[in-house]
Amino acid sequence: MGGGLPRKEDPNLVTGRANWTDNIKLPGMLHLAMLRSPFARAKITKLDVSGALERPGVVGAFTGAELADQWPGGVPCGAVVSDQQNSPFFSPIVTDEVRHVGDVLAVVVASDRYTAQDALESIVVDYEPLPPVVNMEAALAEGAPLVHEEFGTNECFKYTAGVEGIDDLFDAPDDTQLEGGGVRGPNVGGQGDTGEAMRRADVVIKERYIQQRVLPTAIEPRAVVASPEPGHQGIVMYSSTQVPHLLKIVLSLSTGIPENEIRVVAPDVGGGFGSKLNLYREEIIAVVLAKKLGTPVKYVEDRSENYQATIHGRGQIQDIELAANSDGKILGLRVKLLDDMGAYLQLLTPAIAVSGAALFPGVYNFENFAIEIKGVFTNLTPTDAYRGAGRPEACFAIERAMDSLARELNMDPAEVRRRNFFEPFDEPTANPAGLQYDSFNLQAVLDRAIELADYESLRAEQQRRRESGDPVQLGIGFSTYTEICGLGPSQALAGLGLGGGGWEAANVRMLVTGKVEVATGTSPHGQGHETSWSQIAADVLGVTPDDVDVIHGDTDAVPFGRDTYGSRSLAVGGIAVYHAANKVVEKGKKIAAHMLEASEEDIEFEGGRFSVAGSPDQNVTIQDVAGAAYLAADLPEGMEPVLNESMIYDPPNFTFPFGAHICVSEVDTETGKVKLRDYIAVDDCGPVINPTIVDGQLHGGLAQGIAQALYEGVIYDEEGNLVTASMVDYMIPGAPELPNFTLDRTVTPSPSNPLGVKGVGEAGTIGAPPAVINSIVDALSPLGIKHIDMPASPMRVWKAIQNAQGKQSGDRQIDASLEASGADIKQGR
Repeated sequence: MGGGLPRKEDPNLVTGRANWTDNIKLPGMLHLAMLRSPFARAKITKLDVSGALERPGVVGAFTGAELADQWPGGVPCGAVVSDQQNSPFFSPIVTDEVRHVGDVLAVVVASDRYTAQDALESIVVDYEPLPPVVNMEAALAEGAPLVHEEFGTNECFKYTAGVEGIDDLFDAPDDTQLEGGGVRGPNVGGQGDTGEAMRRADVVIKERYIQQRVLPTAIEPRAVVASPEPGHQGIVMYSSTQVPHLLKIVLSLSTGIPENEIRVVAPDVGGGFGSKLNLYREEIIAVVLAKKLGTPVKYVEDRSENYQATIHGRGQIQDIELAANSDGKILGLRVKLLDDMGAYLQLLTPAIAVSGAALFPGVYNFENFAIEIKGVFTNLTPTDAYRGAGRPEACFAIERAMDSLARELNMDPAEVRRRNFFEPFDEPTANPAGLQYDSFNLQAVLDRAIELADYESLRAEQQRRRESGDPVQLGIGFSTYTEICGLGPSQALAGLGLGGGGWEAANVRMLVTGKVEVATGTSPHGQGHETSWSQIAADVLGVTPDDVDVIHGDTDAVPFGRDTYGSRSLAVGGIAVYHAANKVVEKGKKIAAHMLEASEEDIEFEGGRFSVAGSPDQNVTIQDVAGAAYLAADLPEGMEPVLNESMIYDPPNFTFPFGAHICVSEVDTETGKVKLRDYIAVDDCGPVINPTIVDGQLHGGLAQGIAQALYEGVIYDEEGNLVTASMVDYMIPGAPELPNFTLDRTVTPSPSNPLGVKGVGEAGTIGAPPAVINSIVDALSPLGIKHIDMPASPMRVWKAIQNAQGKQSGDRQIDASLEASGADIKQGR
């Protein structure tokens, strides 16, 4: 562990020998296509699929009414964050009304994919268009169109922590004390008296931030093959998923098929970032039709369907109040959020903002905190977990507010952060929301980032450019972040309304030949588990990583697991492997003592060899012990044969990686173009198992965070049409748009697990957006610019500069272009 072992996964992945779901071809396999709504909201007044059935090669065409009894549970939502949560039934195929562009109202099964898609054109549909609601604030207004009329409101839920009975947090009288209440879960809450903090503050920062919707664009779109299991009653589902074990359970709840008759296999999976942390309607439909028709059924989404029908990420309006003294010390924070659910609830939709609620205080130590979250239905694609899932949103808000505080007090942004940091600690310590952080040394990461950036020289260069009137201004943006990783613990997840079950399973077995198999309940899709888990097991067992084979992603081969998301794999799944391997060693000691005719207490184990203390020549290898255990001819009395041990590990706490990022940008004040000149990231994820994998995760995370800050943003028009419906319209950066990253690490072990590991997969995505926006605002602050919404496109930056200088474009075409390029995002769409 800690060595730069090359990734064991890569040879197959880079030579075209990977097994993607779309590579799977089974005898008699049919192909599935979806008829999707072109309207955001409409009644279905006529639906006739008979024309499709007349097309050559078409085997079946089905409506929701024909299949309704096949999915009594619909598309389930596994998150209940409020006792008053409104949870609509989500039918895989709608029967009466479509509620977002891309909603499914009929399907076709044919001999090949293109025949199925072409046959959709022969389905006759009459729609009665209805007014949609695409803006969260408008959705909550009196008289707004209702996404789900049965609820009489577009409010999905209301969640509060540190505030009781106040409809509008920020319009409350100044003398109103915000008392604790309405909190779900043992580890998330609010505290103190934020009203009093606002009254006695020397400065109060009040700002609104928009977390625009973003599209998770995994390199491999979603795909599924469902097949009746030959000779059995069951069904096998191959899916490009992050969560085969969860999929098995939720699929059973949806369809009523007994769980023990379902097998889920995740072959090689080309990325997910949360977008494959769901049971989707297409998977349910494929399973139901495979069972109904008695033959395999495949569905592979195209990129347009990906953008319309896979979940979207983010989608928040954040109103922030931060109170502080004149010396920069924070007195209190209160937050009011609107969180866009979209038209339906996917597996975790209501929980995303709630799971990030306790991280709005960030890495800062103060007394008073309160938050209110309202989930809102709109006629848009549902939202759900996207890399970071609640944590990037929280980090962005507090880090932007900290820069605003520094600017208001004319303080250096690094100094105002230092004044509010926790002092270093290595035992659980409560944050202002009551969450128990595990270990911090924030001063160390910030000091190192400032050193690597040569901060004083950057400020000197910035001053020179300002004094010379250089049209290209230099910006320096900070982000000091923490995130919550290692999801479990089970009780805490249950308290958040997520149903619990944050444990992870592992099985480690030594074979008769001395080789090792590690079966893990985590399911990788780029994280390198086969490499890292081999390193963990090899170190414990005293073998080489080449001797270890890691098995994953098949619910028959690995019956128990909670899968991969929330940077939990190492801190939960890897620790389960570590414990299981140690149990193998402990059993091996007993067998070795028997073989060496010594007391078990005298047996020592090091480097794969058991020896007698004081007599190192008396020894046997772990391979010798494995062979003896397998043959079972001479074992200690009562001992079971073979070296095969399991562990189901439920962590005692989350883990909390942290770091300091500095973004150096150059902003052209004549064109609005932003160029990132350098990006410094100093992260602390505890001890590192494989440095190459950690660096790769950071590179990818930083790319996604920078993309949200500068390029990406979902745009809908007023009718609910997706304007950014393809890669022609939705901006995905490539390598030329990104700077070289300067990475470094400190090591602060977590006290919550024996390896001290924390997690790193989402760190870059969390830390990068505020660092980038802070750098742009820093560059333009002499013009009086205090904020720019994401994505900070050249047009948006240029317009902010024109407005700050009191200029008007005078060009209606430019203004119209601005509106189309994302100005409507500011309205909450």
